[in-house]
Amino acid sequence: MGQVAWKGLFLSLFDYKTEKYVIAKNKKVGVLYRVVQLSILAYLVGWVFVVKKGYQDTDTSLQSSVITKLKGVAFTNTSELGERLWDVADYVIPPQGENVFFVMTNLIVTPNQRQATCPESISIPNALCYKDGDCPAGEAVVAGNGIKTGRCLKDRGSIGGTCEILAWCPVEKRSKPKKPLLASAENFTVYIKNSIRFPRFKFSKMNVLATGNESYLKSCRYSTEHPYCPIFLLGDIVRWAESDFQEMALEGGVIGIQIEWNCDLDKAPSECNPHYSFSRLDNKFAEKSISSGYNFRFAKYYQDAGGVDYRTLIKAYGIRFDVMVNGKAGKFNIIPTIINIGSGLALMGAGAFFCDLVLLYLIKKSNFYRGKKYEEVK
Repeated sequence: MGQVAWKGLFLSLFDYKTEKYVIAKNKKVGVLYRVVQLSILAYLVGWVFVVKKGYQDTDTSLQSSVITKLKGVAFTNTSELGERLWDVADYVIPPQGENVFFVMTNLIVTPNQRQATCPESISIPNALCYKDGDCPAGEAVVAGNGIKTGRCLKDRGSIGGTCEILAWCPVEKRSKPKKPLLASAENFTVYIKNSIRFPRFKFSKMNVLATGNESYLKSCRYSTEHPYCPIFLLGDIVRWAESDFQEMALEGGVIGIQIEWNCDLDKAPSECNPHYSFSRLDNKFAEKSISSGYNFRFAKYYQDAGGVDYRTLIKAYGIRFDVMVNGKAGKFNIIPTIINIGSGLALMGAGAFFCDLVLLYLIKKSNFYRGKKYEEVK
């Protein structure tokens, strides 16, 4: 018995199978087959070729350069600085005009600091003391401003005090203005020049109108009527990011400026246009959190007539703008076209296979159709 089975299996290796076409007069399966065919055809034409442009070769290796330039002045009158006019050299950091720039809108100024000994700020927990032994000499104050000298300084009649430190004195005060000092920065303008290149197609373009009119960029502002005038009001950028400039200017924040280039190079170069979008990148819902806002410190140094070094410490609050550029370009190429057409034809075959399964195994007369489809000839 076993030998017969093995003999039959061996001989079946030399059988030849050929296709037999059977026309099944079954309207349900026929309708199903046409629906499957039309669905595959709609997917191939509508999604693959129209929406996804499957007939194109694409380049996503966008090369980009961003140059920024701000304009605007502000006037302030404070007890620390007196009357002062602020221009771009004062409030823009860094001054090079890169794709990330910071506009100072608020600040805490500590003028005339020099290296000496003075009491640490009372707001520093590690600096609180009751006796000199609480201030080991030579130990740095954790999250503080200097090095402990070994003395505990107390106000008259007070039980506790703060450690004396060697630092830039006087130390920075902790309070900041309740309103942004440079509130008028809302009306400052920024010029964002973006040059892009798609190396695969050797295609280059800029987001600035190619014109010989020198006064164009001095008078225009970005709008739907002037898409190639990349000059924006800072207040408009923040508003388009769904934030309030005055609230954001108090403690600072981060705004993202997205420039998107999606270019169909089968069309004219004038159809390849930049699209701008704006979003707030820090958590605007955490305004009362201790980690909210954006700030940092910097100092300006000078010497008096006696050669003693002094500095003015500035804790700057403001808005950081990150300019991000993305994009892709597509152009007709016969290779992806053939590949996608071949994939569509393969899907057509899969549709026929699915209808065969329905016809031969899932309907009531499946045994009848199976007998007609498969025939053994000797």
